Amino acid sequence: MIFYIATALAVLLPFLYGILVLLSPSSSRKSTPRELTYRSNSSPKKGKPLPSIESPATVALSVVVPAFNETLRLKPMLDAALEHLTTVPSRTFEIIIVDDCSTDNTSQTALSFATQHPKIDIRVVRFERNRQKGGAVQHGALHSRGERILMVDADGASRFGDLELLWSRLDDVGNGSHGVAVGSRAHLVRTEAVVKRSFIRNLCMHGFHVLLRTMGVGYINDTQCGFKLFTRESARVLFESLHIHGWIFDVELLLLAQILGIPVVEVPIEWHEIEGSKMSLLRDAINMAKDVVLLRANYTIGRWKPVSTAKRKSE
Repeated sequence: MIFYIATALAVLLPFLYGILVLLSPSSSRKSTPRELTYRSNSSPKKGKPLPSIESPATVALSVVVPAFNETLRLKPMLDAALEHLTTVPSRTFEIIIVDDCSTDNTSQTALSFATQHPKIDIRVVRFERNRQKGGAVQHGALHSRGERILMVDADGASRFGDLELLWSRLDDVGNGSHGVAVGSRAHLVRTEAVVKRSFIRNLCMHGFHVLLRTMGVGYINDTQCGFKLFTRESARVLFESLHIHGWIFDVELLLLAQILGIPVVEVPIEWHEIEGSKMSLLRDAINMAKDVVLLRANYTIGRWKPVSTAKRKSE
């Protein structure tokens, strides 16, 4: 009996490993020369070289906005951002809008906004091929100049002024140069903001949370809120290690933080749903569930490791 079990495992395990390799995302695509440049009010046509997160910070805050076909929703979100950011004159900042190969006028809208606010450092990067939301956030973060880096959705669903709540809590939990403050809508589960959503959407949300807890990555109640604040060093380590660029890239970031011992604090924020979501409920729910399983499996068997860990072992 033991012989047959051993034989079955000898055949099955390589097969399962092959399936894991086949289904897992490939290595991150290298950026094209144009994607390593940005346009701005001072240079709307000719791109300037993007900086690297490896360089010292030169502003207090970088706001990274991933955008895909956001012509209609981008300007109101940026208006709200500037309305708040300009009330803290002692805090220098930049805004990095990463256009994920939109098919509408997202880049033009962003550049037009920059032109209307010439004293604000607004940088627009455009991908030549779609990399998904996680890829856009990763690119913006790794080419930012801020001591702290805020990722925020282009739809304006999160109240931008709640940045101060995240900022304060990050001050409290920051472990030297490391820390992440995660905006959370978990307190809104029984409120009108969530109850009014469709039964299917709420069912998928609860099912996803159950899956996260089952896979051991559910230590944060709301992993998917697009309002997260990172210290520069944490952003460097986490985004350099990122493999998944789809909807659950947030989950990988939080899992990496857990593995590396980076302190994470969950902060309740104000949020309201905005029409125009790019998510296809059934298709993306299936892909998200698949990616969570792949994520957990790859880190469990050691195929994926944090970049910093891999570097230390090679030194």
